[in-house]
Amino acid sequence: MKILGIDPGLQVCGYAVIESDGGDVKLIEAGVCKTNAKASLDFRLAQIGQDISSLLKKHRPQRVAVEDLYSHYAHPKTAILMGHARGVILATARSAGAEVKSFAATKIKKSLTGNGRAAKLQMQRSIKTILALAKLPEPADVADAIAVALCCANTKKL
Repeated sequence: MKILGIDPGLQVCGYAVIESDGGDVKLIEAGVCKTNAKASLDFRLAQIGQDISSLLKKHRPQRVAVEDLYSHYAHPKTAILMGHARGVILATARSAGAEVKSFAATKIKKSLTGNGRAAKLQMQRSIKTILALAKLPEPADVADAIAVALCCANTKKL
């Protein structure tokens, strides 16, 4: 099964495509999609939709796993803007026929490290070990996308 993991963002979206046969997991591709921070919101959302659509066409994943929003109440505008980006991602994935799953950050961390409050470095080290990577996955957006895809694969095994 191919899984596309996405760490949603308005300026940078991390993505990772993994293949899981129920036991072994293989990283196919990982990277980031970026938008122009100076562009209008509608333009940026359209760009995110196009980028995700391209990934869906290229890899044809059966599942798309997306990290839930997390925002402090002190920054409600950030949560609203992120919600726009996440909404475009969810709608684009569903329109492409993929099954869409959402995971809370604490669930993702717990599925990989056993600790729902794991630090970024601990997550990167776990990913490196699980996938037998030569180096830690970077930037953080890519590591987060790989983590959400792995969490989805782990959940599928259960």
